[in-house]
Amino acid sequence: MSNGDSRGRVVVVTGAAGGIGAAIAARFAAEDRVVSLWDLDPAVHRTAAAIAKRFDAATDRRGAGSAAVATLSAPDVHGVTVDLTDSAAVRAAFDRLTADYGAVEVLVHAAGVMVGGSALELDPADWTRCLSVNATATMLVTQRAAAEMVAAGTGAIVVVSSNAAATPRVGMAAYGAAKAAATAFTRSLALQVAPLGVRVNLVSPGSTDTPMLRDMFGGTPLDDAAETALLDGDPAAYRLGIPLRRIAAPDDIASAVHFLASDGARHITMHDLRVDGGATLDM
Repeated sequence: MSNGDSRGRVVVVTGAAGGIGAAIAARFAAEDRVVSLWDLDPAVHRTAAAIAKRFDAATDRRGAGSAAVATLSAPDVHGVTVDLTDSAAVRAAFDRLTADYGAVEVLVHAAGVMVGGSALELDPADWTRCLSVNATATMLVTQRAAAEMVAAGTGAIVVVSSNAAATPRVGMAAYGAAKAAATAFTRSLALQVAPLGVRVNLVSPGSTDTPMLRDMFGGTPLDDAAETALLDGDPAAYRLGIPLRRIAAPDDIASAVHFLASDGARHITMHDLRVDGGATLDM
């Protein structure tokens, strides 16, 4: 089916066990036929089940008074445990998806890991892990999805990168380098497949209220002091604050991703959409 046919698309969302990935998956489940959630964390199965349950409940509430909603088929939302840094595992996951549902029509690659620490003291093992999860996995997943889309002559890929890919951060050298590599690969892929009918874009969040951000502040919900520190910035670390004076919610990122995967963005490719409240002055 065509990429613009809502309730007809096969969508894959990686890094979907929680945080931004889970919010993205929930957004697509409201409109698309198949939403396959991929993550190394087995919790991805619980996340998929919770999204499917919310859709069913919403349909039940609205269906009684709406023939359109009552006849809207429920999406197939399911979780897949897969190591996205393993080329054989990625191939197998795509092969299973294609056999069961047909080729992927929308890919959102949101998987990532934060590795902090001083650039002067970075452990080579941490460097390798950060590059593997944030950059190598991006190449493996988008490369295979793009090949299927090229064969079909249509498709949309959105990679969730980071504003740290273009802005130096004290204590985030490995993460910034890995996201920069992922961004560069994604844009080169976009250029190559654009004449073949496939759009590839990026969304680069800033501070977003997810477990990854909370881990930087002890793993608990952000308190007033932590929120103020993020909003005000840190001159000693050469870090600007957030002009919009709010920390993003995962749904803010999901909205940007959803737009870039939609027909509303049919003439947009190679774009890097910054969603950071102005924290990097859009640089």
